[in-house]
Amino acid sequence: MTATAPPRENYKRAVLRRRPFWTMARTEAVLLTRNPGAVLFIALLPVAAIVVLGVLPGTRHPDKGLGGISYLDAYLPILMMFALLQSGVIMLSSVLASYREKGVLRRLATTPVRPARLLGVQAVIYLGVGVVVDVVMLVIGVACGASVGGQIGGLVLSLLLVAVAVLAIGMLITALAPREQVAQAVSTLVLFPLMFFAGLWTPRAKMSPTLRTISDYTPLGAGVRAVQASIAGHWPDTAALLVMAVYAVLCGGLAIRLFRWDWE
Repeated sequence: MTATAPPRENYKRAVLRRRPFWTMARTEAVLLTRNPGAVLFIALLPVAAIVVLGVLPGTRHPDKGLGGISYLDAYLPILMMFALLQSGVIMLSSVLASYREKGVLRRLATTPVRPARLLGVQAVIYLGVGVVVDVVMLVIGVACGASVGGQIGGLVLSLLLVAVAVLAIGMLITALAPREQVAQAVSTLVLFPLMFFAGLWTPRAKMSPTLRTISDYTPLGAGVRAVQASIAGHWPDTAALLVMAVYAVLCGGLAIRLFRWDWE
């Protein structure tokens, strides 16, 4: 008869297997708290923009040019995407590329740590930062009069998918950038077209049909489309959810496959 380990021992073994991941996550989180400017960089601009939109009375009234919604309702999901983009692309790629440049990743390569675990730790941290900033903006927006429909499940799913897609893009930039300055330059170049098609400068409702179609196939354009539908009380369009899922799978898979501890 084969001896079976008691449930308590199985639990302890499971905890020990998970411990390296959470130990690394705790260490990286502590390092992030020692750089409060990074969190302020992610949160300050989008939160301030929502406060300004909420304070100005004219932004809370429906606008025919925006399809009958207010500027506050139109820009709330756009600025939420902006916060996720800053966290998942700008900050994540910059931090990991600086680790590569300083030789931190080279030293980690001598340990049992796998690329997937390191990327997963960074994803958890910056996903958490981006989501917290988004929740703050959502609360401020609702307090200022933004209308949020009853489709909470669709809203949560949409935000999680766009967050994972954005993080995957940030990881892919990290995998390909040999130095921090390269990562910053590439992520900045990526930021502007993504935010353009998300509607930061021209809301999607005012885009031409061609631009709106292109926007539908970008991760943030699909994210804004899904979040706006959820805020309006509708379940997000399946096509928008699939676009974000495809970006997450493809970019994340490529990031893990192409990741190098040292490009020299």
